[in-house]
Amino acid sequence: MNFGRGPSVVLNVGGTRYSFSREVLKDFPLRRVSRLHGCLSEQDVLEVCDDYDRERNEYFFDRHSEAFGFIMLYVRHGHLRFVPHMCELSFYNEMIYWGLEGSHLDYCCQRRLDDRMSETCTYYAAEEPKGGPEGKGRRPPGAEGKKWLERMRRTFEEPTSSVAAQVLATVSILFVIVSMVVLCASTLPEWRAPENRSVEEQSRYTAESVREPSGIIEAICIGWFTAECIVRFIVSKNKCEFVRRPLNIIDLLAITPYYISVLMTVFTGENSQLQRAGVTLRVLRMMRIFWVIKLARHFIGLQTLGLTLKRCYREMVMLLVFICVAMAIFSALSQLLENGLDLGTKNKDYASIPAACWWVIISMTTVGYGDMCPITVPGRILGGICVVSGIVLLALPITFIYHSFVQCYHELKFRSARYSRSLSAEFLN
Repeated sequence: MNFGRGPSVVLNVGGTRYSFSREVLKDFPLRRVSRLHGCLSEQDVLEVCDDYDRERNEYFFDRHSEAFGFIMLYVRHGHLRFVPHMCELSFYNEMIYWGLEGSHLDYCCQRRLDDRMSETCTYYAAEEPKGGPEGKGRRPPGAEGKKWLERMRRTFEEPTSSVAAQVLATVSILFVIVSMVVLCASTLPEWRAPENRSVEEQSRYTAESVREPSGIIEAICIGWFTAECIVRFIVSKNKCEFVRRPLNIIDLLAITPYYISVLMTVFTGENSQLQRAGVTLRVLRMMRIFWVIKLARHFIGLQTLGLTLKRCYREMVMLLVFICVAMAIFSALSQLLENGLDLGTKNKDYASIPAACWWVIISMTTVGYGDMCPITVPGRILGGICVVSGIVLLALPITFIYHSFVQCYHELKFRSARYSRSLSAEFLN
């Protein structure tokens, strides 16, 4: 700290005093407290706290003392929970004031906060530095550029954050729909007729396909998606985090096959390689189906599904374990009863345990294609037990997944409502 004297400082929060050394304040977990270390004058100090006593080197904060006590428990032990008998929103307001976020709360308290915020549609923003109009004149160098980048980032990442973002999202959705229509139409027999041509004609066709209307439309769509992905990468805050995001990986998987197919068409020369190249090109073109997942960027329903799967991976793994254990048991028993016992009536469909696994999975999920069925009485009894067990085992984790889905939906709906309010303010302005 460059202001004040003495080896220690005192924080007075709502009448409760806390003493710290100056070096501790430098890397203090609470952002507002750590800002005291860089204060150069009394005016800078008063922008952080409510009052200051130079003689005792004491800083006064007119905040909830009990809430700050729980926040200090988080600083010491790493666990942050709500104050008993205190409103969750009020405590969250105290957290925002001291520089914490909802992610710092323990998981149970995060769920309470999400439920409460979704019910009241309340949004707390981090406090802007004090100073009013005077502060605006003292913007640090590069603030305008950062503000422009942030606005661009929100335009591309949050479809409801502004009018421009909504227009951009609408155009992107139209391109996705057009590309999907072209992909579906390309599988029609009339469109697939050129595939039956000879090798020489096929070579000439692949070279000319880009100039056809479908190839032009595909190239335009790919150009739009590529430009959108590049701009979003440029304006992103953290480039490494941008590359690791699932939706961005899907965008890359949807765009890359087109360029690979073009390069293969250009460099695949002669007849000996054309057959293998044709199969590879068809596989790469079919990977355009990943463009449908791009709609998750613009629809809350698909975002909710992805977030639910992310948060419920333990329940999903538990569901898969249930199914695998049941498959191992019922497939072995069914193979034994239908084919293993030499009773004169062997069911060839159950010749092996892997073959019986197919019957188990379609029975447990109550699909029942009918392509395999037991013919012995013990096998049919086992089939009935398998169906009932499947219904019970599949229903056990559904409750947890359902509650997580509802929570994720309210959370994303609340975030969308927050940006809608900012959009309404933009219309009013």
